[in-house]
Amino acid sequence: MKLIVGLGNPGSKYHGTRHNVGFEVLATLAKRFEVDKPRSKFNAEVAETRFKNEKVILLSPLTYMNLSGQSVKAAIDFYKCEAEDLLVICDDLNLELARLRIRKSGSAGGQNGLKDIIQRLGHQNFCRLRIGIGKVPSGWDAADFVLGKFTPEDAADLEVGIARAADAVETWISDGPQTAMNHFNGDPSKAKKENKKQDKNRDDRKIGNLEPPAAEQ
Repeated sequence: MKLIVGLGNPGSKYHGTRHNVGFEVLATLAKRFEVDKPRSKFNAEVAETRFKNEKVILLSPLTYMNLSGQSVKAAIDFYKCEAEDLLVICDDLNLELARLRIRKSGSAGGQNGLKDIIQRLGHQNFCRLRIGIGKVPSGWDAADFVLGKFTPEDAADLEVGIARAADAVETWISDGPQTAMNHFNGDPSKAKKENKKQDKNRDDRKIGNLEPPAAEQ
């Protein structure tokens, strides 16, 4: 069994804010997995499903961000979930917009939801998937920034990042954290440029007839 937790703040006031990208990833996964309407449990929205023969729990705490550990601890105790079967998805203002970073463990790094989860669990040995929301602009207060909404331009880039984060969760479930880290921790823009370069080289070989001709029979 896998417990996937998306962090955010509840209520329409916070919908679409930078701090709520964890909720957005869970919403994307719920659509992909075609889960039933979530139930209210553990002071959270909880949905149960299966992915590649693995039972999966999707959990969105309905506490505010800095109390996220309440719901997570209650769910872990109820499902008897091991630390290695927990994945927490959250925003990160130290990463470029839409950049992903998966880690098997580590400190909260200033993320209050992670901080509360670590405190309530008594350890930091669980996986987390951080999604970059961009760095705080000069002269901005960090709290105002994370509770602000994305610009239309940033929202378009983030949409791609959310889909990629959902892909990363699926890989984490089916193939484990190391494979997910290998595939998704890199710079997606560099990978995209490299793929384009490889495609161009193949096209150039075909146009220039540089590929060796087939041997005559």
